[in-house]
This record gives sequence, C-alpha cells and structure tokens, in this order.
Amino acid sequence: MKDCIFDNFQNSVDESLLRHRSILDIITKLQESESRVNRAVAKSITNCGCIKLGAKNQYTPDNIDDLNLDAIKSSHDPHVQGNLCENCREVIERELGNNLFYITSLCNLLDLNLYDILLKEYDKISTLGKYTMR
Repeated sequence: MKDCIFDNFQNSVDESLLRHRSILDIITKLQESESRVNRAVAKSITNCGCIKLGAKNQYTPDNIDDLNLDAIKSSHDPHVQGNLCENCREVIERELGNNLFYITSLCNLLDLNLYDILLKEYDKISTLGKYTMR
C-alpha cells in the first residue's frame, strides 16, 4: 500500500511538472527549495521566536571508548529549545513539501524510483543501526 502512495506521488509530480523539466532547472529549484526550508526554520527562531537556538560545543565524554552508543547519543544536544507554533509548522511543512516535489522531480528525470531509494536507505539504517554514524 505504501509503495502505491509513493508511486502515485511520483506519477503526480511527473504529470504536474510542465515548465522546469531540464536537469538544470530541477537541480537549481531543488537547491532553492532547500534554502527556503533553512530560511523558514531560521525565521521561526529570529522572527517568531517559537523555538530558540541554544548552540554550544557538543560535549563528548573523555571515556568514549567505555561508553555505549546510547550514552554518547544522549550526551549530544540538538540545540533546539521550545516547540514550533502552528504558523511556523505550516510554513516549514509547506517548504519541505516543495523540497520533496523537486527531489521527486529529479528522481523522475533520472528514472529513479523514490520508494526504492527510501527502502534502500531504510535497509541500510536498519542493518547498520546505530553504527551508520551519520
């Protein structure tokens, strides 16, 4: 069922993309959409203030060899404080949706299946688990 949703989405993107069918158009629109996602997150911090940025050096314990990966993971701070307000959430979701549109457009142009890419990434993550170290 989920593969049908991905395939339907990929087909819908292909049908709705009319003007920007060149690889150059698509990769530059993808880059623009990524910038808009970053801008929307930044505006949530600087304009709205619903989330705050508390960036500082990541603490890495001295005895890293003696710790398990869960302990290392819990020692790292995501630097985000607070929760997105409804307006910021809507804006970021819309920008991420646009980003998915152009990622899918790139997949279509290169004859790649978005669902297959997701499955391969999922398999890699589930096989390697915490050891993917991204």
